[in-house]
Amino acid sequence: MCLFGFGAFLPSGSAQVQPASDFTVPPPPHAKPTHLKHVLVIGETKGFEHDSVSAAMDAIYQMGQQSGLWDTEMRTDTELLTKKDLGRNAKNLNYFDLLIFTSTTGELDMDASQKADMMSFIHDDGKGFVGIHAALDTNYTWPEYGEMIGGWFDQHPWMTFNAPIINEDPSFPAIRHFPKEFVKYDEIYQPKDWSRSKVNVLLSLDPRKLDYENNPRVHRTDHDFAVAWSKMYGKGRVFYSTLGHTEEAWQDPDIRKMYFEAIKWALGMTEGSTASHPRPALPDDNNH
Repeated sequence: MCLFGFGAFLPSGSAQVQPASDFTVPPPPHAKPTHLKHVLVIGETKGFEHDSVSAAMDAIYQMGQQSGLWDTEMRTDTELLTKKDLGRNAKNLNYFDLLIFTSTTGELDMDASQKADMMSFIHDDGKGFVGIHAALDTNYTWPEYGEMIGGWFDQHPWMTFNAPIINEDPSFPAIRHFPKEFVKYDEIYQPKDWSRSKVNVLLSLDPRKLDYENNPRVHRTDHDFAVAWSKMYGKGRVFYSTLGHTEEAWQDPDIRKMYFEAIKWALGMTEGSTASHPRPALPDDNNH
Protein backbone atom coordinates (compact mmCIF):
# COMPACT_ATOMS: atom_id res chain seq x y z
CA MET A 1 0.00 0.00 0.00
CA CYS A 2 1.23 3.45 -0.87
CA LEU A 3 0.02 6.22 1.37
CA PHE A 4 0.50 9.91 0.83
CA GLY A 5 -0.27 11.89 3.91
CA PHE A 6 -0.48 15.56 4.43
CA GLY A 7 2.86 16.15 3.36
CA ALA A 8 4.32 15.03 0.98
CA PHE A 9 6.32 12.41 -0.40
CA LEU A 10 6.15 10.77 -3.78
CA PRO A 11 6.55 7.05 -4.37
CA SER A 12 10.10 5.86 -4.91
CA GLY A 13 10.96 5.97 -8.57
CA SER A 14 8.35 8.63 -9.31
CA ALA A 15 9.28 11.85 -11.01
CA GLN A 16 10.02 14.58 -8.50
CA VAL A 17 7.57 17.22 -9.64
CA GLN A 18 8.24 20.75 -8.52
CA PRO A 19 5.10 22.76 -7.84
CA ALA A 20 4.33 25.41 -10.41
CA SER A 21 4.23 29.03 -9.38
CA ASP A 22 1.21 30.09 -7.39
CA PHE A 23 -0.61 31.50 -10.40
CA THR A 24 -3.64 29.36 -9.66
CA VAL A 25 -4.32 30.33 -6.10
CA PRO A 26 -4.35 33.38 -3.85
CA PRO A 27 -1.53 33.96 -1.37
CA PRO A 28 -1.69 31.90 1.83
CA PRO A 29 -4.12 33.43 4.32
CA HIS A 30 -2.91 34.93 7.57
CA ALA A 31 -5.19 32.66 9.56
CA LYS A 32 -6.31 29.11 8.92
CA PRO A 33 -9.96 29.04 7.80
CA THR A 34 -12.39 27.94 10.47
CA HIS A 35 -14.12 25.51 8.13
CA LEU A 36 -11.26 23.86 6.29
CA LYS A 37 -12.54 21.37 3.73
CA HIS A 38 -11.22 17.81 3.56
CA VAL A 39 -10.31 16.29 0.19
CA LEU A 40 -9.56 12.61 -0.49
CA VAL A 41 -7.52 11.87 -3.62
CA ILE A 42 -7.44 8.30 -4.95
CA GLY A 43 -4.80 7.20 -7.46
CA GLU A 44 -5.24 3.42 -7.48
CA THR A 45 -4.51 1.83 -10.87
CA LYS A 46 -5.49 -1.65 -12.02
CA GLY A 47 -4.88 -0.96 -15.69
CA PHE A 48 -2.60 1.49 -17.48
CA GLU A 49 -0.17 3.33 -15.19
CA HIS A 50 -0.07 7.08 -15.85
CA ASP A 51 3.18 8.86 -15.00
CA SER A 52 1.12 11.96 -14.17
CA VAL A 53 -0.61 10.53 -11.07
CA SER A 54 2.10 11.79 -8.70
CA ALA A 55 2.19 15.17 -10.45
CA ALA A 56 -1.58 15.55 -10.13
CA MET A 57 -1.55 14.57 -6.46
CA ASP A 58 1.25 17.01 -5.72
CA ALA A 59 -0.59 19.81 -7.55
CA ILE A 60 -3.83 19.21 -5.64
CA TYR A 61 -1.95 19.13 -2.33
CA GLN A 62 -0.14 22.38 -3.18
CA MET A 63 -3.37 24.09 -4.24
CA GLY A 64 -4.98 23.28 -0.91
CA GLN A 65 -1.92 24.37 1.06
CA GLN A 66 -1.38 27.63 -0.83
CA SER A 67 -5.04 28.65 -0.81
CA GLY A 68 -5.78 27.50 2.73
CA LEU A 69 -9.11 26.12 1.49
CA TRP A 70 -8.63 22.39 2.02
CA ASP A 71 -6.36 19.71 3.37
CA THR A 72 -5.55 16.66 1.29
CA GLU A 73 -5.36 12.95 2.00
CA MET A 74 -3.70 11.10 -0.89
CA ARG A 75 -4.01 7.35 -1.32
CA THR A 76 -3.14 4.72 -3.90
CA ASP A 77 -5.55 2.22 -2.36
CA THR A 78 -9.30 2.28 -1.70
CA GLU A 79 -9.42 1.44 2.02
CA LEU A 80 -10.92 4.80 3.01
CA LEU A 81 -13.79 4.50 0.52
CA THR A 82 -16.22 3.35 3.19
CA LYS A 83 -18.45 4.76 5.90
CA LYS A 84 -17.47 1.99 8.30
CA ASP A 85 -15.39 2.82 11.36
CA LEU A 86 -11.87 1.73 10.43
CA GLY A 87 -10.29 2.44 13.80
CA ARG A 88 -6.56 3.19 14.03
CA ASN A 89 -7.33 6.92 13.66
CA ALA A 90 -8.08 6.19 9.98
CA LYS A 91 -10.50 8.52 8.23
CA ASN A 92 -13.51 7.29 6.28
CA LEU A 93 -15.85 8.95 3.79
CA ASN A 94 -17.82 10.64 6.56
CA TYR A 95 -14.77 12.84 7.23
CA PHE A 96 -14.33 14.10 3.67
CA ASP A 97 -16.12 16.75 1.61
CA LEU A 98 -14.78 15.83 -1.82
CA LEU A 99 -13.49 12.72 -3.57
CA ILE A 100 -11.04 12.99 -6.48
CA PHE A 101 -10.09 10.11 -8.77
CA THR A 102 -6.87 11.01 -10.58
CA SER A 103 -6.18 8.70 -13.54
CA THR A 104 -7.49 5.65 -11.76
CA THR A 105 -7.76 2.70 -14.15
CA GLY A 106 -9.44 -0.70 -14.27
CA GLU A 107 -11.68 -2.32 -11.69
CA LEU A 108 -10.74 -0.78 -8.35
CA ASP A 109 -10.52 -2.89 -5.19
CA MET A 110 -13.95 -2.12 -3.76
CA ASP A 111 -16.56 -4.48 -2.36
CA ALA A 112 -20.31 -3.97 -2.67
CA SER A 113 -20.51 -2.12 0.64
CA GLN A 114 -17.78 0.32 -0.38
CA LYS A 115 -19.47 0.97 -3.71
CA ALA A 116 -22.78 1.71 -2.01
CA ASP A 117 -21.05 4.02 0.48
CA MET A 118 -19.25 5.94 -2.26
CA MET A 119 -22.44 6.47 -4.27
CA SER A 120 -24.28 7.53 -1.11
CA PHE A 121 -21.44 9.96 -0.29
CA ILE A 122 -22.13 11.81 -3.54
CA HIS A 123 -25.79 11.15 -4.33
CA ASP A 124 -27.32 11.36 -0.85
CA ASP A 125 -24.83 13.32 1.25
CA GLY A 126 -24.27 15.94 -1.44
CA LYS A 127 -20.49 15.63 -1.37
CA GLY A 128 -18.45 16.40 -4.50
CA PHE A 129 -16.57 14.30 -7.05
CA VAL A 130 -13.84 15.37 -9.47
CA GLY A 131 -12.65 12.91 -12.11
CA ILE A 132 -9.28 13.51 -13.76
CA HIS A 133 -8.36 11.98 -17.12
CA ALA A 134 -8.41 8.17 -16.69
CA ALA A 135 -11.10 8.33 -14.03
CA LEU A 136 -13.21 7.64 -17.12
CA ASP A 137 -11.18 4.44 -17.75
CA THR A 138 -12.36 2.93 -14.47
CA ASN A 139 -14.98 0.56 -13.04
CA TYR A 140 -16.57 -0.67 -16.28
CA THR A 141 -18.51 -3.39 -14.43
CA TRP A 142 -20.11 -0.90 -12.04
CA PRO A 143 -23.11 0.73 -13.78
CA GLU A 144 -23.68 3.33 -11.06
CA TYR A 145 -20.13 4.61 -11.46
CA GLY A 146 -20.69 5.23 -15.16
CA GLU A 147 -23.96 6.98 -14.40
CA MET A 148 -22.29 9.14 -11.77
CA ILE A 149 -19.28 10.26 -13.82
CA GLY A 150 -21.16 10.44 -17.11
CA GLY A 151 -19.74 7.58 -19.20
CA TRP A 152 -16.64 5.55 -19.90
CA PHE A 153 -13.45 5.64 -21.97
CA ASP A 154 -13.52 4.36 -25.56
CA GLN A 155 -10.10 4.93 -27.14
CA HIS A 156 -8.13 8.13 -27.68
CA PRO A 157 -8.31 8.46 -31.47
CA TRP A 158 -5.55 11.05 -31.80
CA MET A 159 -3.38 9.89 -28.90
CA THR A 160 -1.52 12.89 -27.39
CA PHE A 161 -1.72 15.84 -29.79
CA ASN A 162 -2.35 19.56 -30.13
CA ALA A 163 -6.05 19.37 -29.44
CA PRO A 164 -8.25 22.19 -30.85
CA ILE A 165 -10.75 23.00 -28.10
CA ILE A 166 -13.95 25.05 -27.92
CA ASN A 167 -15.04 26.75 -24.68
CA GLU A 168 -18.79 26.09 -24.59
CA ASP A 169 -19.61 27.68 -21.22
CA PRO A 170 -17.30 30.64 -20.47
CA SER A 171 -19.37 31.50 -17.39
CA PHE A 172 -18.37 28.29 -15.57
CA PRO A 173 -15.68 29.09 -12.96
CA ALA A 174 -13.32 26.26 -13.94
CA ILE A 175 -13.03 27.35 -17.56
CA ARG A 176 -13.75 31.08 -17.65
CA HIS A 177 -10.00 31.77 -17.95
CA PHE A 178 -9.89 29.92 -21.28
CA PRO A 179 -10.56 31.82 -24.53
CA LYS A 180 -13.41 30.80 -26.82
CA GLU A 181 -11.03 28.70 -28.91
CA PHE A 182 -7.61 27.39 -27.89
CA VAL A 183 -5.16 24.50 -28.25
CA LYS A 184 -3.78 22.18 -25.57
CA TYR A 185 -1.26 19.37 -26.01
CA ASP A 186 -2.95 16.46 -24.27
CA GLU A 187 -4.66 13.11 -24.74
CA ILE A 188 -8.37 13.45 -25.43
CA TYR A 189 -10.63 10.54 -24.60
CA GLN A 190 -13.57 9.41 -26.68
CA PRO A 191 -16.48 8.86 -24.28
CA LYS A 192 -18.94 6.00 -24.70
CA ASP A 193 -22.29 5.47 -23.00
CA TRP A 194 -22.22 9.24 -22.79
CA SER A 195 -24.76 11.84 -23.88
CA ARG A 196 -24.54 15.60 -24.00
CA SER A 197 -28.18 15.65 -22.87
CA LYS A 198 -27.12 14.35 -19.43
CA VAL A 199 -24.26 16.77 -18.70
CA ASN A 200 -23.24 20.39 -19.13
CA VAL A 201 -20.47 20.25 -21.73
CA LEU A 202 -17.86 22.83 -20.78
CA LEU A 203 -15.09 22.11 -23.29
CA SER A 204 -15.21 20.11 -26.52
CA LEU A 205 -13.04 19.31 -29.51
CA ASP A 206 -13.43 21.65 -32.48
CA PRO A 207 -14.95 19.43 -35.21
CA ARG A 208 -13.81 21.79 -37.97
CA LYS A 209 -10.16 20.99 -37.33
CA LEU A 210 -10.13 17.18 -37.10
CA ASP A 211 -10.24 14.26 -39.52
CA TYR A 212 -12.90 11.85 -38.33
CA GLU A 213 -13.49 9.86 -41.49
CA ASN A 214 -9.97 8.45 -41.88
CA ASN A 215 -9.39 7.55 -38.24
CA PRO A 216 -10.50 3.97 -37.45
CA ARG A 217 -10.51 4.71 -33.72
CA VAL A 218 -13.32 7.23 -34.09
CA HIS A 219 -16.49 5.43 -33.04
CA ARG A 220 -18.76 8.35 -32.27
CA THR A 221 -20.88 8.92 -35.34
CA ASP A 222 -21.96 12.31 -33.99
CA HIS A 223 -18.29 13.39 -33.71
CA ASP A 224 -19.14 14.98 -30.36
CA PHE A 225 -16.04 14.80 -28.16
CA ALA A 226 -16.47 16.50 -24.79
CA VAL A 227 -13.21 17.52 -23.09
CA ALA A 228 -14.78 18.60 -19.78
CA TRP A 229 -18.25 18.59 -18.27
CA SER A 230 -20.22 19.27 -15.10
CA LYS A 231 -23.28 17.44 -13.83
CA MET A 232 -25.26 16.55 -10.75
CA TYR A 233 -25.49 13.08 -9.29
CA GLY A 234 -28.36 13.31 -6.86
CA LYS A 235 -27.32 16.06 -4.45
CA GLY A 236 -23.63 15.92 -5.36
CA ARG A 237 -21.66 18.01 -7.84
CA VAL A 238 -19.54 16.15 -10.39
CA PHE A 239 -16.79 17.56 -12.62
CA TYR A 240 -14.78 15.58 -15.16
CA SER A 241 -12.06 16.48 -17.66
CA THR A 242 -9.86 14.36 -19.91
CA LEU A 243 -7.07 16.95 -19.60
CA GLY A 244 -4.08 16.04 -17.43
CA HIS A 245 -2.61 12.98 -19.17
CA THR A 246 1.02 14.12 -19.10
CA GLU A 247 3.23 15.19 -16.21
CA GLU A 248 3.89 18.43 -18.09
CA ALA A 249 0.17 19.25 -18.09
CA TRP A 250 0.39 19.74 -14.33
CA GLN A 251 2.93 22.50 -14.81
CA ASP A 252 0.53 24.34 -17.14
CA PRO A 253 -1.05 27.33 -15.34
CA ASP A 254 -4.28 26.90 -17.29
CA ILE A 255 -4.72 23.25 -16.34
CA ARG A 256 -3.88 23.84 -12.70
CA LYS A 257 -6.31 26.76 -12.54
CA MET A 258 -9.03 24.67 -14.18
CA TYR A 259 -8.74 21.93 -11.57
CA PHE A 260 -8.35 24.41 -8.71
CA GLU A 261 -11.61 26.10 -9.68
CA ALA A 262 -13.28 22.73 -10.39
CA ILE A 263 -12.43 21.57 -6.87
CA LYS A 264 -13.83 24.78 -5.39
CA TRP A 265 -17.01 24.35 -7.43
CA ALA A 266 -17.42 20.69 -6.44
CA LEU A 267 -16.98 21.74 -2.80
CA GLY A 268 -19.85 24.22 -3.18
CA MET A 269 -17.65 27.31 -2.87
CA THR A 270 -18.67 28.76 -6.25
CA GLU A 271 -21.61 28.47 -8.60
CA GLY A 272 -21.74 27.10 -12.13
CA SER A 273 -24.32 25.45 -14.34
CA THR A 274 -24.95 21.72 -14.69
CA ALA A 275 -27.77 22.18 -17.22
CA SER A 276 -27.33 20.49 -20.58
CA HIS A 277 -27.34 22.50 -23.79
CA PRO A 278 -27.29 21.73 -27.52
CA ARG A 279 -24.03 21.45 -29.40
CA PRO A 280 -23.13 24.98 -30.49
CA ALA A 281 -23.24 25.92 -34.15
CA LEU A 282 -19.82 26.90 -35.45
CA PRO A 283 -19.03 29.02 -38.52
CA ASP A 284 -18.04 26.97 -41.57
CA ASP A 285 -18.71 23.72 -39.72
CA ASN A 286 -19.76 20.99 -42.13
CA ASN A 287 -19.68 18.17 -39.56
CA HIS A 288 -23.14 18.72 -38.14
